[in-house]
Amino acid sequence: MEEPQRRIRALYDASTITVYQAYPPEIGIPAARDGRFPAAWKRDRMTWIKPSFLWMMYRCGWGEKAGQETVLAVEITRDGFEWALEHSCLSGFTPGAHADRATWQRQLRRAPARVQWDPERDLRLRALPYRSLQLGLTGEAVRRYADEWTVAVRDVTPLAHAVRAQVTGGDLDAAAGLLPAERPYPAPPAAEFGCRSTGRVG
Repeated sequence: MEEPQRRIRALYDASTITVYQAYPPEIGIPAARDGRFPAAWKRDRMTWIKPSFLWMMYRCGWGEKAGQETVLAVEITRDGFEWALEHSCLSGFTPGAHADRATWQRQLRRAPARVQWDPERDLRLRALPYRSLQLGLTGEAVRRYADEWTVAVRDVTPLAHAVRAQVTGGDLDAAAGLLPAERPYPAPPAAEFGCRSTGRVG
């Protein structure tokens, strides 16, 4: 089946969805140990969460990039995730989704979350012809993410390294077998998170 141009793909169950982030060890290790972000984690800065494991691998270089050595799987409530979608704005101006650029800029300033669609990645981290979600959280959304939505935090750096080892060794089937079981997420109507001209996403 052909993939739609935009789709949220994620590991999720009836009540939670897993998103990924990467941090230096001084943030990532205590977060995984304690199941919450440490005091050094800044609540006054925008933070980006990614439901796609392979997009996170592309972003952090399999956990090898400086400052991104600890890859975290953050399990958050679906209610929280959908609240962020419903209170979001597209990160860039898109004709048809917004009346005009000035309207988009006003929405962006007010929105506590930003939707960005980036090319999904294959096991070799090459861009695919369809896109996956990045969700930027700021202000109220950051505080809710850290203090209300987060259910569990796991260090999946060993998994990142294991998948990369299989890819490097040329065994893509073995690498694929290690990946989280992501599937299309039943997103709210696209009109509720900045894609007003595109119908449903997911």
